[in-house]
Formats: sequence, C-alpha cells, structure tokens
Amino acid sequence: MNAKPRPWPLRGAALAVALFAAGCASSAQRPVLYPNDHYDRVGAGVAQQDIDDCMRQAQAFGADAGRGQAVAGSTLTGALIGGATAGAWGAVRGDAAERALAGAAAGGAGGLTRGALNAGRPSSTFRNFVQRCLGERGYDVIGWR
Repeated sequence: MNAKPRPWPLRGAALAVALFAAGCASSAQRPVLYPNDHYDRVGAGVAQQDIDDCMRQAQAFGADAGRGQAVAGSTLTGALIGGATAGAWGAVRGDAAERALAGAAAGGAGGLTRGALNAGRPSSTFRNFVQRCLGERGYDVIGWR
C-alpha cells in the first residue's frame, strides 16, 4: 500500500519561515554615517536626530511610497511562477491540478518570504532623498543597515 505523504508538516514549516522572515524584516534600515569632521563636531545624538528628521522629510514628500506593495507583488509572482512550473510538470505526469496547487503554495511562500525580507529596505528614492538631505547637512552616508 502506497500512502501519500501528509503536507501539513511542510505547510507548518513554510509558515514558520515566513513569520520568522517577517519578524526579521520589521525594523526599517537606517543610514550609516562616516565619522567625518561634521559628525565629530555635532556628536552621535545630534546625528541621529538629523537622520530622523531627514527620514521624516522623505516620508512627507512621499519618497517611500509603495514599499508595502512589494510583499504582495512578490507573493503573487512566486505563486504564479510556482503554479505554472509545477502545473507543467504535472501535465506530463498526469496530475497537473494537484501539482499546480502545490507549486502555487510553495511559490507563494517563497515570494512571501522574499517580500518580507525586503520589506524593511527602503526604496531607492527614499534612500537617495535621505542621503541628499544628510549630505546637505554635512554628513557622509556610507551605507544602510
């Protein structure tokens, strides 16, 4: 007798990975400043206040719009690719519908995880706005973390 494997442990594992990734991505990235003369003169506290102010300005001007849509788009893309790929394989084997559903679920979980990991990463427009704002104040942004 050939028993079918139960998919529930795999679903639980995929959900746990997605939730973990979402939790890891919940804190937004912030600019990292080079300790130049201006930074040394004003100190870390004022520098952090200036970062906060520039980030607020970027948000006020709409520079970070559309970040949240990336998670949904990545999930949908993953589901479509997974469903199509697994469905095509299933068409050859004769169980296209079942494989397409499994592929869509796996692809959706992968897309959700990818989107969640990237959710804390601000858009390039937002980063450029903040970097220019800080540069005009005398800071040198060397990266984001």
